[in-house]
Amino acid sequence: MTQPEIDAAVTQRMREGLSLYQVDEQLLQQVAPDLILTQNLCQVCAPSGNEVSRVLELLPEKPSILWLTPKSLDEIFDNLRELGQATGRLPAAEELIAHARTRLERISSLTRSLKDRPRVFCMEWLDPIYCSGHWMPEMIEIAGGVDALARNGDSVRIAWDEVVKWAPEILIISPCGFNLNQVIEQSSQLENYPGWAELPAVRNGRVYAVDANSYFARPGPRVVEGTELLAHLFHPDLFGWDSPGAFQRLDLAAA
Repeated sequence: MTQPEIDAAVTQRMREGLSLYQVDEQLLQQVAPDLILTQNLCQVCAPSGNEVSRVLELLPEKPSILWLTPKSLDEIFDNLRELGQATGRLPAAEELIAHARTRLERISSLTRSLKDRPRVFCMEWLDPIYCSGHWMPEMIEIAGGVDALARNGDSVRIAWDEVVKWAPEILIISPCGFNLNQVIEQSSQLENYPGWAELPAVRNGRVYAVDANSYFARPGPRVVEGTELLAHLFHPDLFGWDSPGAFQRLDLAAA
């Protein structure tokens, strides 16, 4: 499906109060889990809380439930701590969190005093256009960029005219749930947007497709690597990057 088709199908099912997923009840009974990890942050990304609650009624023994609903980096780390507590691995979780915070502070120590912070736009959906939300604005700020279109909350639709007016110097193409090859495949449609060729990011060759699924969309430990990737793309003279397959510069001209 194209991105507009995906958006239309999701919107219709949400409007009708229907789910996007079906839980395999028979398999869940066979697995008989002691602990279930689920989320109530985004109905598009996973089964909703109501679906999970209904399925639990079918299990002879009720498992523990860990709800993961982070909206910021701190809340992602809180969830990791809760997961460590629930699995008897709290010391390991605390060590992981401490290491993650150290890596983020290393980036901040180099970017917080920068006078030249590029104007950035991180695009979480291409058609219709969605800005970035949740933990992404924090990642952008730590990495040394400025995204005036980002939201400290849910990602929302915005008009293309807002992007043109913002005139980003760097464009990060990161549609939610897509890997790098899928992002590259979808990105050619951007050439059709009016004023595309005049954007500073396009003129300067700083449009990047990224592996959104691995580094940005999922609220887990790899958001730290995602922040390091953004820092490299924003300030390559300060930050290196040696993991292949994470991003690709896009050479898109006017249609």
